[in-house]
Amino acid sequence: MHTSEVEPLELGALLPILLIGVIFYLLILRPSRTRQKQQQQLIASLAPGAAVMTTAGVFGTIVDVEDDEVTVEVAPGVVLRMVKAAIGRVVEPVIEPIDDRPLDDRLGDDRLGEDRLGEDRSGEPGGPTDKDS
Repeated sequence: MHTSEVEPLELGALLPILLIGVIFYLLILRPSRTRQKQQQQLIASLAPGAAVMTTAGVFGTIVDVEDDEVTVEVAPGVVLRMVKAAIGRVVEPVIEPIDDRPLDDRLGDDRLGEDRLGEDRSGEPGGPTDKDS
């Protein structure tokens, strides 16, 4: 009598496949779902007056929000209409004081022909010469 016995699959043979599946989920699917949820929350929170950056890198301020569209002002008088999905992120407006002093004042006393100690370097290589005057 010949009996053929089917050997049960060993857990050791399935372990690498299961391990690859778990790694695939942790490294690819889970972060993708997290990013997708964050993008959906961002789109839902868009409101006029928010400073935004589009996925193309254009900065602007939201003027109007409709169903699937937003109107973004990118410069005074320049308005773009785009889909909400084109908004990459909401940015905080950077308010820096404008330094309207002349350039020489902002750069300090490092003028051509003088080093920081106030010594005249006009005779040295790279310094001003009589030809420059």
